Amino acid sequence: MKALLLAGGLGTRLRPLTENIPKPMAPIANRPWLEHLIVHLRDQGVNEFVIAAHHCSDVIRRYFENGKRWNVKITYALEPYPLGTAGAIKNAERWLNERFLVFNADIVHLPELIPLLDFHRQHGGLATIVLTEVDDPSSYGVVEQDDCGRILRFVEKPRCEEAPSNRINAGMYIFEPDVMRYIPAEREVSIERETFPLLIEKNVGVYGIVSNGYWRDMGTPARYRQVHWDALSREFPIPLKGREIQSGVFVGENVEIGAGVLFVPPVLIGDHVKIGPQAVIGPNAVIGDRCQIGARVHCAQTIVWDRSVIRDRSRLQNSIFGYRTVTPAGEVFEDSIINQFKEAVQA
Repeated sequence: MKALLLAGGLGTRLRPLTENIPKPMAPIANRPWLEHLIVHLRDQGVNEFVIAAHHCSDVIRRYFENGKRWNVKITYALEPYPLGTAGAIKNAERWLNERFLVFNADIVHLPELIPLLDFHRQHGGLATIVLTEVDDPSSYGVVEQDDCGRILRFVEKPRCEEAPSNRINAGMYIFEPDVMRYIPAEREVSIERETFPLLIEKNVGVYGIVSNGYWRDMGTPARYRQVHWDALSREFPIPLKGREIQSGVFVGENVEIGAGVLFVPPVLIGDHVKIGPQAVIGPNAVIGDRCQIGARVHCAQTIVWDRSVIRDRSRLQNSIFGYRTVTPAGEVFEDSIINQFKEAVQA
């Protein structure tokens, strides 16, 4: 089975973290989110991937290359300019000549594929939109369905009392290749505003099914941090590297921990990390690989990406530090987002 991963967006709401990397390459629990997604889909039988890329596409290509390291095949559909969701799908048409999956690769969701594929086969239409249920649908496009799951219409950002349901587009689709006939080529095309309304109007069969389990758009700093806290609390049961040295504290390989270091769970420490004496790490702290944490550092509610250096007596609270950030000693960082590194992430 083939999957098209849409990774071409600019990630503007996560800037400056996404100035030099695509948003799906932002690490979740010290591994690029896109890698988590590929491994999850591979383990369910997807062995061929097409990655639609535009912004900093070289970062994705350098990291994954042809996919051999992950025992999958990866090809790239590069967008000359942002084409929108449906435009990016059309741009990858040459590789999608049979039933295929589509994922918005910046949505954090690890769905079970078999029930979704079974539903798609049974209804016989051209398209299945995977849905998720939210408490407040007023910020989303909400679907109205009949008793068989056929989608009748989308209602954009309704008031709660006027919403036809609490079901929204989860950013995953199952398509038959004939869907390409309804997408114009070589221009930006919105799947929500153009393609789905046209498919519904043509009565080709657009159905929706709810996928249970964790779902979150990681597109803002607050949501990005929350994905990590959910991973640490195991509400989002993503694999965590390392051994659990105390309840809720996961530590990677070759970690040097100085005298008097206090871990306040939950905490995740990557590989080859050095932590100076009397540091306090946590609660809710993620330290990436090959970081150096100085003496008497306090780090809470904070994510530090790989190869960063946090100098002595620094205090980090509710912040995100990009790759290879170096902080001055004794500085206080609160509600900060810092990105100093200007090169591509390496596998």
